[in-house]
Parts: sequence; structure tokens; C-alpha cells
Amino acid sequence: MMNELVHTHMTKNVITLGPDNTLGEARDIMLSKRIHHLPIVEDKKLVGMVTSWDFFKLGLSAEEFKNMKISEVMTTKIATLDPDQHLGAVAEVLMEHLFHAVPIVNDKRELLGIVTSTDILRYGHRKEYPSNLDKFIPENMV
Repeated sequence: MMNELVHTHMTKNVITLGPDNTLGEARDIMLSKRIHHLPIVEDKKLVGMVTSWDFFKLGLSAEEFKNMKISEVMTTKIATLDPDQHLGAVAEVLMEHLFHAVPIVNDKRELLGIVTSTDILRYGHRKEYPSNLDKFIPENMV
């Protein structure tokens, strides 16, 4: 079921910030875009990740971390995959490490995309259920 390649399902236009941006900027983006993961890039290369969990762990108010640099809290050891791996590899990383996103990078560690746990759920749902369920509704309402 998960033999399709990562690059066919990854989000390619990833919202990113740099290590010198602030946590206030990251929070604003995450809230407005309803995302939980922000890859941190420098010269196109993935150097870190900030997640909604990072904000929670700080135990600070929004005002207290507003001007903190992302580099102060970002995770720098990140599990990544390349775009030619299978979606099953993403699912394995997510389950094994309890992550909710895997950045997709090339051999130069340049960010190409991201796959989240929501993407994997969406993929599984679309595989299991046809896109047009109208034909099933009358059958089930008898």
C-alpha cells in the first residue's frame, strides 16, 4: 500500500524560516497557516526544525519568547528522507520515533519538501475510499 515514492506525495512549497528569525515570527506563521512544523533553512539547506511542541516545552508566555531567536530552541538532529524512498519509510520513521513530520532533502541536505502524519493519514484514506462516495450512499441507506 505504501510503495509509492515520497516525492509524489510530499508538500513541495514548504514554509520555512531561518535560524535568525524569532520564535514570535514562527508562532505567528504556525497559527495563521495552521501548521505544526517549520523547517529551518540556511542557504536552502535544512539546519533545524521548530515544532508546536517546542513552544509548549518552553513553558513561557508568547510575550516571553517573542524575541528569542529560533536558533536557541530549534532541533538540529533531524530524521530526513530522500524523495525517492517509499511512503512506507516515512510511516516507519513517524511511528518509530513518534514524530509527526519528516523533511525530505537531497544529497546536499537541501530541503525539497515535507511529509507529515496528516499526509500519511490522507494517503491511506484516499487509497481505502473512492473519491466519489455517491454511488455507495443509496446502497447503505436501504
